[in-house]
Amino acid sequence: MRKTKTALALLVMAFSFLQVYAQAPSDKELLQEAKILIFDKKWEQAQQKLDDLLVRYSDSPLYSRALFYKGKCLSEQEGEERKAIEVYKQYKGRKDADKNLIQESEIKIIDLSFDLYEQGRTSYIDEIEQSLRSRDKAVRYYAAIKLSKVSDKSTARKGLPVLKDILEREKDTELRDLAKLAVLRIDPDELENIQDHEYETRPRMLCIRIYDRGEEEASFSLNIPWALADLALSSIPEEDKQKMRDEGYDLDDIMKELTKIKGNILEIKSEDSLIKIWIE
Repeated sequence: MRKTKTALALLVMAFSFLQVYAQAPSDKELLQEAKILIFDKKWEQAQQKLDDLLVRYSDSPLYSRALFYKGKCLSEQEGEERKAIEVYKQYKGRKDADKNLIQESEIKIIDLSFDLYEQGRTSYIDEIEQSLRSRDKAVRYYAAIKLSKVSDKSTARKGLPVLKDILEREKDTELRDLAKLAVLRIDPDELENIQDHEYETRPRMLCIRIYDRGEEEASFSLNIPWALADLALSSIPEEDKQKMRDEGYDLDDIMKELTKIKGNILEIKSEDSLIKIWIE
């Protein structure tokens, strides 16, 4: 009788386990749910979905993508910068990592390391210095420009060789302007020692038009070099940006969106006006 009860108990447990497993969402479902939560900026909830996927489906072809998204979720949560850096490093080290997402991971590591450095964790400046030797020139350039913002000038100067490369080799006006500003932040005298080849290239322009409802002619018109517009908007205090977000406008999201849809027009409609923004 005892053996029979034990056998029945094991069968019930096995059935329950199979039932729970059968009801568990698939790796695709978990990733899709996480992406929806990420779109809604629900970072902690999205991370939980991703952690579930990473634990349940360690052999899934979606594992690497989930790891990248976990890094993004952590990077958006205050106090989780160090964990985010480690997750991004794990993603970079995977054989199936996407080339574009590797670049994005490296840039995020630079940003997060800079934030930690600003918080007093000075050892994280090493992460930015290592990025100066990246095989990806976009990452090298970004690291050098970011390093120029460090208050310790002896550390900031380590980016000068990369900034010199930009001014000697690159033709993009926007990039060259950013490099010049970075050198000026480090040491204005250094600009005289760098061979700056001038190229006649038309800079990308940020165009803004505001139309009153029912009117065909713009009531406000502005064309400004993209590099200057980006710098101007990035210098706006966070508290002022938050006020705009409360009104339904997120400058950071608008700037990111514009870089994705170059050649198209971004429209922001309100009850009494229409705002058109594009890059040309």
